[in-house]
Amino acid sequence: MSQPAIDESAMLSSEQIRLLLGWVRENPAVEGAVYPFLASIAEAALSPGEAVALRVDDMTFPEGEFGEALIRAGEGRKVPVAPELVSLLRGWISRADLEPGDLLFPSERGVPLSSSVRRRVWKQAREAVLRPDELEAGLGEHVTSLRDSCLEKWLNAGVPVWGVAEWAGVTPSWLALRYPYCFRAEDTEVDWDHLAQVMALPDSLKS
Repeated sequence: MSQPAIDESAMLSSEQIRLLLGWVRENPAVEGAVYPFLASIAEAALSPGEAVALRVDDMTFPEGEFGEALIRAGEGRKVPVAPELVSLLRGWISRADLEPGDLLFPSERGVPLSSSVRRRVWKQAREAVLRPDELEAGLGEHVTSLRDSCLEKWLNAGVPVWGVAEWAGVTPSWLALRYPYCFRAEDTEVDWDHLAQVMALPDSLKS
């Protein structure tokens, strides 16, 4: 599970992700499942392999609330699904006329979306949206960049690292190694008065 550290400057911004996904959504040549597939990676930090294996009945979709995605791979885990993504996926399931046991993101032939289709669409979106210098630098080169950006967003939003690790199916140490800039000491607010109280010696040991 070892992954190289990511430089903060190499992360896609929220605006770039919005534009990339918007291009995919509005392009009539793109298969219908690709947009909700990519949106699920971007908003629930799924790996492409996890997303493509999801079935409709792996999802819990309460109205107007956070839902859950059940990831069956490995030991299994549940990942929160934000209300906006819940609404998007409910609409997709209805439009595609999917049943509970069906793949959530089937290709037009009813089989899982192939990696070649996903990579081709992502390459086209990058070339349409990003600047030449951003393309040259490899910004968002892989679909997994959407997962990285979501994990970074959760960490920066103050979700406890153990919670992010559980949702992502990784360890806290993996997150610290992957996104070191999210764990800078200078960005941490310390209650020095409380720390002094905690670290104070018992009266019996004071000279």
